[in-house]
Amino acid sequence: MSDDLEAALTAQLAHTLDDTDFPGLGQRYRGKVRDVYRTGERLVVITTDRVSAFDHILGTVPFKGQILTEMAKAGFETTADILPNHVLDHPDPNVLVARPCRPYPVEFVVRGYITGSLWRDYQSGAAAAYELDFAADLKKDQRFARPILTPSTKAEQGAHDEPISKRAIVERGLMTAAQLEAAEAAALALYRRGVERAADRGLILVDTKYELGEDADGRLTVIDEIHTPDSSRYWRAESYPARFEAGQPQAMLDKENLRQWLIDTHGFSGHGPPPRLSDDIRVRLAARYAELYALMVGRPFTPQGGPVGARIHRNLRAAGLLADS
Repeated sequence: MSDDLEAALTAQLAHTLDDTDFPGLGQRYRGKVRDVYRTGERLVVITTDRVSAFDHILGTVPFKGQILTEMAKAGFETTADILPNHVLDHPDPNVLVARPCRPYPVEFVVRGYITGSLWRDYQSGAAAAYELDFAADLKKDQRFARPILTPSTKAEQGAHDEPISKRAIVERGLMTAAQLEAAEAAALALYRRGVERAADRGLILVDTKYELGEDADGRLTVIDEIHTPDSSRYWRAESYPARFEAGQPQAMLDKENLRQWLIDTHGFSGHGPPPRLSDDIRVRLAARYAELYALMVGRPFTPQGGPVGARIHRNLRAAGLLADS
């Protein structure tokens, strides 16, 4: 991390965006990270600087909302030939205007390696919920012969997403068999594109989560975010083989840095009250995100410093999305 970037990240600690209040945009839905406002057939999706892990909102990270929004925009643009997305406009570094879609009540997690929560579930036996044939002798961070889909349910905020099999998705009426088949094929195609783009930049797209749904015409559509450090796991490709053989942690450029900090430093993995984030981990995580941004977007991250909410307000007014006040 350069001195200039560290200074910018540290200065922004006092200006991170924790919450939004724009009633003129319509009815608000507050997610873990995004505040989504709806008026008729328009969504205004504001990505805050909130950070969550193990289904808990833990605090804020400088410029996280800007990085996620701009990386998601780039990810949507580079996969538009595979699957339509919901994006209409980008009036502010933290804001996307989008078409409303009917989201499926399932998260589509595609994995090329066994690591993170899947490794923990594999060790505990919880991975049996996916009804997949996992070999009995897998090693942490091992690559699968081919990518696999490990879906999960969508839990309410504060609750835990749960692994689920494709059979159970259909039996419980969450999706039809035809919907699930099309969604799985799309998720795997999106993942292959993400893997190719990451490889060109010296990275491994280890696994990723897709939110899919249907637009007003019933077309399968990718929504929310795509190939960001919140929804995806990235490793440095060059060091993967040696680290895997030695059983060492991989060089990570994503939110797993925060999860590991929570586990290793505080023994926290989602149960009980979460610890307070130190300014040091907030800056370090922001630096990892900025590094990944530069690699995947193809240009250095340019932070838009200062009070984020005030800037968003100005840009929404300039775009005609908020009335002058």
